[in-house]
Amino acid sequence: MPKVMNPYLVLALAVILPGAGHVAVGEPRRGLAFAFFVVLFGALTYATTAPDISFIGRHAGGLFIWALSIPDAYRRARIRALNTNLTP
Repeated sequence: MPKVMNPYLVLALAVILPGAGHVAVGEPRRGLAFAFFVVLFGALTYATTAPDISFIGRHAGGLFIWALSIPDAYRRARIRALNTNLTP
């Protein structure tokens, strides 16, 4: 049976690096997909905004996807931890 990580550790990894929480939970394809879309949408918003926009504004697309990945990784880790505690 694979070892289950603490959901709070997964949450910390997801905050530090996009996709890292998913990789820690055991879903590397999902984590790499999130990381890919963070880079893709960050580059898209960077390319389509004016040069005088702030850093946050220029990378808003990537930051938005990153923000979506954080609770998703935590939720998946929490579900996995609850399922392993319920099985005899």
